[in-house]
Amino acid sequence: MENGATIISVKQLSTHYGERLILDELDFSVRRGEIMVIMGASGSGKSTLLRTMLGLNKPSAGEVEILGTNVSTARQRELYRLRRQMGVAFQGGALFGNLSLIDNIQLPLREHTNLDENTIRIMSRLKLDMMNLSGFDALMPSELSGGMVKRAALARAVVMDPQLLFFDEPSAGLDPVVAAELDEHILELKKAMDMTIVVVTHELDSALRIADRITVLDKGKMVICGTVEEVKQSQNEHVQNLLNRRAAREPIEPEAYLDMLTRVQAARPHRGHRHD
Repeated sequence: MENGATIISVKQLSTHYGERLILDELDFSVRRGEIMVIMGASGSGKSTLLRTMLGLNKPSAGEVEILGTNVSTARQRELYRLRRQMGVAFQGGALFGNLSLIDNIQLPLREHTNLDENTIRIMSRLKLDMMNLSGFDALMPSELSGGMVKRAALARAVVMDPQLLFFDEPSAGLDPVVAAELDEHILELKKAMDMTIVVVTHELDSALRIADRITVLDKGKMVICGTVEEVKQSQNEHVQNLLNRRAAREPIEPEAYLDMLTRVQAARPHRGHRHD
């Protein structure tokens, strides 16, 4: 598959939780070799979108196609084959607390391949080197800093050299310097491994630093999907609020405001008058 070819296609995707609409007819694609950042405020639907793309949530309507496989209708065997070509780095790292750093990194190779021990050792150490984690092999997850946990999760996600990487909130909980270093690792992965990367984040600085294109969600709807420059130039109010870190304020009608004040006043306990 050539660079620029579509590797992920999201078509008319809608998802409900009960009666509540979470994703509303999303349409976008991810091209081979690019970093696509999915952004939005809390509650915008980006985490649900990620879970649906991974085949963990079934959509109410529409479809997600990855590497030619319709994730929405694929059987378990098809999903298993597809997921071997995908890596996922979860927000909290999801490292196994009873395994050392090197054992965590090697786990996918032991579970999903028949590689010999020497090859497993070489492949895992290459990924540790790439993430600047050499020399920490024997440490347990509880002994790692927040930034090291993120890098370890990233090393494990790419240890099988997947075509496609999903990274959920890479900068969450990290100070700006460590977050910037992690962004550099993501850019290096794209360059060194010709990897297609989907990053879900609410961190503006990180998104602008690493993205080839950005998809912005608001209340389950896609506001824009474009290059960093196209997003910056967008006149959409939500996008500008996001870029300028302005709080979104919902308009309220005068009658509704008066009704709200009346209900608040009525709910207050009445104090009796004191008689001397």
